[in-house]
Amino acid sequence: MRHVTLGRTGLPVSRLCLGTMTFGLQCDEAESFAILDAAAEAGITFLDTADVYPLGGTGAEVGRTEEIIGRWLQGKRDDFVVATKCVGVMSRRRWDRGASRKHIKEAVDASLRRLGTDRIDLYQLHSFDPDTPIEESLSALDDLVHQGKVGYVGCSNFAAWQLALSVGRSEARNLVRFDCIQPRYNLLYRRNELELFPLCEQEGIGVIPYNPIAGGMLSGKHRPGTATEGTRFTLGSAAGRYQDRYWHDPVFDTVEELKRLAEEAGMPLVTLAVAWCLAQPAITSPIIGASRPDQLQASVAALDVTLDADLYRRIDELTTGYRASAELR
Repeated sequence: MRHVTLGRTGLPVSRLCLGTMTFGLQCDEAESFAILDAAAEAGITFLDTADVYPLGGTGAEVGRTEEIIGRWLQGKRDDFVVATKCVGVMSRRRWDRGASRKHIKEAVDASLRRLGTDRIDLYQLHSFDPDTPIEESLSALDDLVHQGKVGYVGCSNFAAWQLALSVGRSEARNLVRFDCIQPRYNLLYRRNELELFPLCEQEGIGVIPYNPIAGGMLSGKHRPGTATEGTRFTLGSAAGRYQDRYWHDPVFDTVEELKRLAEEAGMPLVTLAVAWCLAQPAITSPIIGASRPDQLQASVAALDVTLDADLYRRIDELTTGYRASAELR
């Protein structure tokens, strides 16, 4: 497994990161442990989670994913770079969410307890909080770094202007700076190529994108009509979001064309999709996920794939419209 540095830091992370949003809902603890074991066997040393995971349930499950990871990490914590996030709704208390100083400091302590560790290697704001000045959030994160509870900080789901604002405030106030961002990115959602990725390359900010196979749409297994039970397109409160993102006739048409290209190239569509993501200059470590250990194989295989120029061109021509709009409809 190749390792690369995270943004402009000296922290090496594996070229693929394991996402864990399925742990504790789609996957019970035993299955989650099996997925973690398979990822470790493949050489993945970078784990990403969030305090609000697993998503898709009733909300009563929040924190369960971190607890599962914490139990699995016992005796091997030093072998992994662990990333988690806060900002999501953790309870009915109005202050138990967002990016206020109060919530960030309470959230990191709660994550440390659930993960069974004394430090979080990468701590991220899960989304931009319009109700909290970014200086307040950065100041709280700066304190956590100086206290040794957090090693590096990042963000997720920030627009380019929000990331630029944050970097500017960090520099102006001499506060800790975001070293990476976690955006949605795949062949069916390329809008971040327009402004966000150029900013990240200019400023030395790592990019660890989620949804590289579009929540499973780029597996090629879905067909128009009723969504497959047990997938992100039918699972609880997250189902509507994923159907809105990808469950559209033009998307299915694109996936069929991509599947044909993958077959011509002699690889699964998942492998092609992850290999394409890895080939993008701004990308540090795509976040891959699974609901079964064997599902990791196709994503890991992408590490050994180099897309030839003609295949890359054909993929780009087929999906270039997804740079300009969220989805082609």
